[in-house]
Amino acid sequence: MKKRLGIGIIGAGFVANFHIRAWVGVRHSDILGIISLDEKESEKAAASVKRLGVGDATVYKSISEMVANPDIDAIWICAPNFARIEVMEEIVHTLETGKGKLIGVTCEKPLGRNVAEARKMLELVKKVELLDGYLENQVFSPMVVRGKEIIWARGAAIAGKPYLARAAEEHSGPHMPWFWEGELQGGGVLNDMMCHSVETARFLLTPPGADRTVLTPKKVTAYTNCLKWQRQKYARILAENSRGKTDYINRPAEDFARSLIEYADENGEPLVVETTTSWNFVGAGLRLNMELLGPEYSLSINTLDSGLRVFFSRNVKGDVGEDLVEKQNAETGLMPVVGNEAFEYGYEAEDRHMVESFLAGKRPDENFSDGLNVTELLMTAYMSAEQEKTIEFPPPNLDTFIPAVAKGKWNPKK
Repeated sequence: MKKRLGIGIIGAGFVANFHIRAWVGVRHSDILGIISLDEKESEKAAASVKRLGVGDATVYKSISEMVANPDIDAIWICAPNFARIEVMEEIVHTLETGKGKLIGVTCEKPLGRNVAEARKMLELVKKVELLDGYLENQVFSPMVVRGKEIIWARGAAIAGKPYLARAAEEHSGPHMPWFWEGELQGGGVLNDMMCHSVETARFLLTPPGADRTVLTPKKVTAYTNCLKWQRQKYARILAENSRGKTDYINRPAEDFARSLIEYADENGEPLVVETTTSWNFVGAGLRLNMELLGPEYSLSINTLDSGLRVFFSRNVKGDVGEDLVEKQNAETGLMPVVGNEAFEYGYEAEDRHMVESFLAGKRPDENFSDGLNVTELLMTAYMSAEQEKTIEFPPPNLDTFIPAVAKGKWNPKK
């Protein structure tokens, strides 16, 4: 057993930098490698690693070169959705040719743009017998974890199990142009953000220590639309930001989605998950809402109900940025501040769990099998939205289904 884990990160964008910031709360591990398509971004990420004192990261030219380094024990895949399979195949090929040796690999959400891709990721990791972790940060959020502990220890133990979970994630839209492209991202806001909400709500309803299989999905009902970003003014902004590549007049992706997932527990009792996601929220910034309801109790979380607020008058004019909260929309007025986003959103605990699991030689609690099941539910939700009806789970042809929005063929105005 190793006592310290060397980490290589594939990707140097927004989420990769969240993990780098989170590493200040991770013990027995160092970030030793960075690779991305943008060498300048890789250099900046490596500099952040050194500045934070969480490793001495080398910028690599290829994934194979990084995997082949004997000091690298595990890989964090933070590459864009459309590159995940290619990245995983290169890791596997490097290991199969004897050029490297790893303990484990993790992958950011979603595991795949569709069920076929998610299943392929699981098959590839099994092929080379790696431990696998699915990076779903919200189930590691301290508020979610502690809230679940209290509800199940006190409320559920006395009054009975919870039966309804709600989860919502909203902000004003993604950072990078490729996120807006259905074909590159795999869909719109449903694929981008409902993966968080579906898994967090499922986690809250699952008894502590129990396997996710104690809850059986039965039916999925969903709705999608493009409420804001297909309007001429906003479609023009997306086109300008992407140098003309993003065409939301003719090839939009959904910017609003909701779903209702019906489960049955091990005794056949009905449980319900409600999720709402949007790229339409113009407020302080990223807003996460979670609720858990039971016979005589409830839980409620809102990440913008911060204990820290600041006020700047209209006479305070500074640079535009996101120094107060992710997806920040203003720099003046009364605004909530999330003191440590990497901690509050669950990245620190998530990365710590993955490292500790790999060092112990155990499969993480949140793994590629969970990522596959989330993708199956999301694709069923797309089916429901397209057919405008409730779909029984699992539906036929789920493994081959690709949403119309991911084919560039979805347009709610036509």
